[in-house]
Amino acid sequence: MKPLTKAEEQIMQAIWKLGKAFLREIIDALPNPKPHNNTVATIIKILVEKEFVAITVFGRTHQYHPLVTKEAYSKSRMKNLVKGYFEGSFSNAVSFMVKENNLSVEELEVLLKQFKKR
Repeated sequence: MKPLTKAEEQIMQAIWKLGKAFLREIIDALPNPKPHNNTVATIIKILVEKEFVAITVFGRTHQYHPLVTKEAYSKSRMKNLVKGYFEGSFSNAVSFMVKENNLSVEELEVLLKQFKKR
């Protein structure tokens, strides 16, 4: 799966949240300062080319919806992060987060319980 730029991810976050949306709805869902309509339209066009978004045409209006789920994209990005920075080892990634105090022992125990249930 192709990685997204920060701007593309921001637009995708809005589309994921909305499900199906027209350009104005996507812009309204973005944080301030809002980008120009043409900027958002251009980014959506790129997302269509990357096959992240599909278009449904209603006359002269376009409605957009995601082709890639947020979960699928997150999974792909996480795998690439672990592969690129932690030698492909998720345990190295978790160990790093514990060392950096980004993950408490309590949170780690909750994770372990969730893994054991699976």
